[in-house]
Amino acid sequence: MRSKRSHRPDDVTPQPDVAPMIDICFLLLIYFLAAATLVPRESDLSLSLPPVTSSSPLPSAIEPLRIRIGPDGSIHAGGGEFLMPLDTDPASRALPLLVSHLDTYAAAARAAGSHPLVRLEPSDATSQQRLVDVLNSLAAAGITNVVFPEFP
Repeated sequence: MRSKRSHRPDDVTPQPDVAPMIDICFLLLIYFLAAATLVPRESDLSLSLPPVTSSSPLPSAIEPLRIRIGPDGSIHAGGGEFLMPLDTDPASRALPLLVSHLDTYAAAARAAGSHPLVRLEPSDATSQQRLVDVLNSLAAAGITNVVFPEFP
């Protein structure tokens, strides 16, 4: 009689099973996606911009607040001889003087029974980040009516 014997070589090394490792990786991925906090995007600001074809500003009982952003990132409020410098450090993204001025203006407009209106006048060389910082300050003050000047 002939018997079959299995011949097992001694030099075979066992291979780890990777299927459970893949399952664990997917579970960790799902956990971190579900546990991650979402940062609100800046495009979620609720600003009321007038339509492009409109040449008249939004109605307001008080004079709109003019905010100018210079090419160097400096921020000024008012116009003409009443131009008041607010935040002049372009490296700082926090704009405490602007926020304080906007809070005062918004409170005065609401006390007068109207909606605060801001005319934002950035220069051609203003960085986009500086403009976004000013828009974030407007949203923090609760000002949703913003008008940009018409360019020829």
